[in-house]
Amino acid sequence: MLIFGFVMDQEYLSSFGEILLFIIAGVVFIMVTLLVSKFIRPDRPNPEKLSTYESGEEPVASAWSQFNVRFYIIALIFLLFEVEIVFLFPWTTVFAREDLMEQTGGLWGWFTMSEMSIFIGVLALGLAYAWVNGLLEWVKPDPRPTPFDSPVPRNLYEKINRDFAPGSKPVVKRRS
Repeated sequence: MLIFGFVMDQEYLSSFGEILLFIIAGVVFIMVTLLVSKFIRPDRPNPEKLSTYESGEEPVASAWSQFNVRFYIIALIFLLFEVEIVFLFPWTTVFAREDLMEQTGGLWGWFTMSEMSIFIGVLALGLAYAWVNGLLEWVKPDPRPTPFDSPVPRNLYEKINRDFAPGSKPVVKRRS
């Protein structure tokens, strides 16, 4: 069979056909799953569910406002150190080979320890640099209670607090 100038045999096309069937089956499975979940999920929006979620904090402004650059700096510093720590595992598996230690008379161990000491020293310098420049300082928010207009009068709250305060006995009225 000639397709786009290439001669293809039947076995080659059947392999592509299998891949195409898997792709179609995957797309159909995803679409059916999304449609079924759309029909069986509860849909009861309220103002609290529709509000912006900011890590458990009350939203202060619109979600489209600019974020503090400290979020990005902390994330980049975390990624930097996380990626560097990932290099420690291969180092321990490759450089701890006993056959190389025996062949070099122990010099291989000293070489790897000095190499890793330099590596961790550079990481420590990077952490010290970030610390000295105040990049790890975090500005604490000033939380304020959410304003709430209760339909219950304030004096009723005060009466309940007085009646149930520690050391006071609540007044129980009995019906005759």
